[in-house]
Amino acid sequence: MLRIYKSEDGGKLVKLKKNKVLPLSWYNLINPTTEEMEKVSTQLKLDSDMLKNALDLDERSRVEFEDDVLSLIVNLPLMDDEGKFDTLPCGLEFTKHNFVSICSRDNRILSSFNKNTAKTFDTRERGRFLLLILSKCTQFYLKYLAIINQKTEEIEYSLRKTTKNKALFKLMEIQKSLVYFTTALKDNHLVLLKILRMINSPALAKLIKFTDDDIDLLEDVIVDNKQAIEMVDMHRSILEGMMDGFASIINNNLNSVMKFLAAITIILSIPTMLGSFWGMNVTVPWSANPYGFLIVMGISAVATLLAIIYFKKKGMF
Repeated sequence: MLRIYKSEDGGKLVKLKKNKVLPLSWYNLINPTTEEMEKVSTQLKLDSDMLKNALDLDERSRVEFEDDVLSLIVNLPLMDDEGKFDTLPCGLEFTKHNFVSICSRDNRILSSFNKNTAKTFDTRERGRFLLLILSKCTQFYLKYLAIINQKTEEIEYSLRKTTKNKALFKLMEIQKSLVYFTTALKDNHLVLLKILRMINSPALAKLIKFTDDDIDLLEDVIVDNKQAIEMVDMHRSILEGMMDGFASIINNNLNSVMKFLAAITIILSIPTMLGSFWGMNVTVPWSANPYGFLIVMGISAVATLLAIIYFKKKGMF
């Protein structure tokens, strides 16, 4: 899907026709077809390989500047309808006159720049627009980390009551999401630092102009991204400790059950053993005594009671 936008005076965002090329416009490609990518590549004279790389789900974040084109790939955070988290590569291409964003699927970061929020950004201020996208990306990472923390606390509370496999699988899913977030945030951090180093270079200044306010915004984004990295590392450490703790609890519960079953087996074997001795077809004590059965039952009861007292003192119950 290809949509072309351009900001106008008064904080308006206008959707342009696909065959109309205007300077300082925004080409937004979401899960584009081959024809749409070729059209954008031809109109804006972009390398089609760079556009295709952004659609690779395993693509790492990076930034390149050559032939008067600034190319970035950043990883955006995703949360689906089931509450699962993932990351998504997003390509950002800057030519002399236009700006292109390309993703393999729709996401909340780019969709937050729409007609309703048009007063908060301007496609004509491309440097500012780039930093606003990167800032929004970091904000969503922090937002999703807060949701992950809340989900972790809910799962921890449920596991205190019962260690069901379903809750443990949820923890494993969160742990996998945090690994994705860690890799993406660290790669994005390198991209932000490289942009900060390049921002005052004469070659980049000819392509995109950054004001002092833009530089301050970029520094704020770097700080927020670093905070997100620290938060995800903290959540990973807490989650790993929690998983180890619950694994120890499960093993301890299993040991307790096995000890209890072993004690019960020994206790039940006492009357069975005595009953087997006096059930033999040989002469045994009290075989002719009318109270022989009661005597044997009494001995079994006393022996069983002594075994119960012994195992209770040993903590088997």
